[in-house]
Amino acid sequence: MNKPFVGLILIFFGLLALPASLESQGKVNAQQIVKKIDELYRSESSSAVVEMEIVTPHWARTLKMNAWSLDMDKTFIRVLEPKKERGMATLRIGNEMWNFLPKVNKVVKIPPSMMMSSWMGSDFTNDDLVKEYTFIEDYDFDLIEVENPEKGILYLKCVPKEGRPIVWGHIILAVRESDYLPVWQKYYDEKGKLMRELFYRDIRKFGNREIPSLMELVPSTKEGNKTIVRYLEASFDIKIDIEIFTLRNLRTRI
Repeated sequence: MNKPFVGLILIFFGLLALPASLESQGKVNAQQIVKKIDELYRSESSSAVVEMEIVTPHWARTLKMNAWSLDMDKTFIRVLEPKKERGMATLRIGNEMWNFLPKVNKVVKIPPSMMMSSWMGSDFTNDDLVKEYTFIEDYDFDLIEVENPEKGILYLKCVPKEGRPIVWGHIILAVRESDYLPVWQKYYDEKGKLMRELFYRDIRKFGNREIPSLMELVPSTKEGNKTIVRYLEASFDIKIDIEIFTLRNLRTRI
C-alpha cells in the first residue's frame, strides 16, 4: 500500500530516464524493472479502500480498511469492518508508528522491540509498514537464469547493499517481460532459506495506473498461514489533508 501498506504492507501504492553509460542492455533492463517495482504502488499521495484477509489453520478473518499516504514517509490506516475492530487505526510518520485501540481509548507507540511483531494479526510485520528501503537505492540487482523458467517471465536477484539494516539475505523477483509488472517475490534469509513468498494477481486499472490489485503473502515458516490484500478502490496523486497524519486524527472515533 504505497506504502499505503506496506510499504505493504506497508510494503502497502513510469520509469525515469536512465544513464547512457550503463554497461549493457541487461543492466538497463534490470534497473528499469526494479524502478518499476519501487514505483508501482507509490506516488506523491494516495487514497485506497482495501480488504485484508488473514488465514491460519485455526481461524480466518477479513478486515476492510481506508488507507492514505503522503510522500514516502506518512501513512494512515483505519479499520472499517468488522464491527469488532472498527475504528482501530495505525499512523506512521517516518520510522515512528502508533496504533489506536478504540475499546480502551488508548494510543500505543510501537517500540523498536516490537517492529518484527505481526501487524493486525496478519503475516505483515510492523516493520513492513515503516521501512523505507527501495530496490533501486538499497540493493544490488541483476537479471538471472532459473531452473524451469516460465515463458515471458524475467527473473532478478536483489542483494542488500553492505551496511543496510535489512533482514533479508536476498530477494528473487519474477516480472512479466512485456510490461515489468511483478508476478512474485521470494524472500530468503542470510543462510539462503526461503522465508516468505509474495504473489501478485488480478491486474486492474485505477485511474491511469495499472497495478496488480491482489497481493498474497505466504510465510514459509508458518504452514497454512497467508495474508491476502485486495485493492477495492485506489486514487493516486490526489490532494490529501495533512491533518489526516496526526495523533489527533488517530484518536478520532468513527
